[in-house]
Amino acid sequence: KQWYQRRVRGDVMSELELCNRQLNCNLDVIHLPKSIDVPTLEKNCGEIMVRARDHFSQLKEIVPEDQYYKYHDFWKSIAQSLVSKMALLHFLSHYALLEKETASNLLGVSDDVKQFHLPLEDYLIGLLFMCSELARFAVNRVTAKDYTTPLKIASFVKELESGFRLLNLKNDFLRKRYDTLKYDVKKIEEVVYDLTLRGLNGS
Repeated sequence: KQWYQRRVRGDVMSELELCNRQLNCNLDVIHLPKSIDVPTLEKNCGEIMVRARDHFSQLKEIVPEDQYYKYHDFWKSIAQSLVSKMALLHFLSHYALLEKETASNLLGVSDDVKQFHLPLEDYLIGLLFMCSELARFAVNRVTAKDYTTPLKIASFVKELESGFRLLNLKNDFLRKRYDTLKYDVKKIEEVVYDLTLRGLNGS
């Protein structure tokens, strides 16, 4: 057990945390008051995700299949954060939701709960983290005189919130993050309302 813990907590986790920080640095540019070069973002973040995928492959080799949940706490927060960043990039590229199966594929893990996989709770928490980032993004797009993107964000996040309302959230942290989503929706709605008052909502 100690050997597994040292391997999981050691080099592999350090490299995954580095990937996460590098994705943060790349995606932070979306909040600057200028146009966004999405293809360059996709290229740079894609290269980082290839490395992250390799490190998850290492985890799969280290952790025995029948002990997945014994060690899951070591990497779950990183997985949630990576999902949020992949989902944000997917939204920037397609204005659409990153499906769970696609997120699993990008991480190089299975969608089968009997194998080394991405748990549904980690995927959902990642989406909720993304919504908070989109709320911030909506405000900053107005600063950049981009009045169309906040409307797309509002429509997307409201639809996502409707989906979450249908779920029976048993995970305590997930429920708390869902409560945060309500504030994110309100923040985005205020941005859209302000644009409407100023006649900048395109209607």
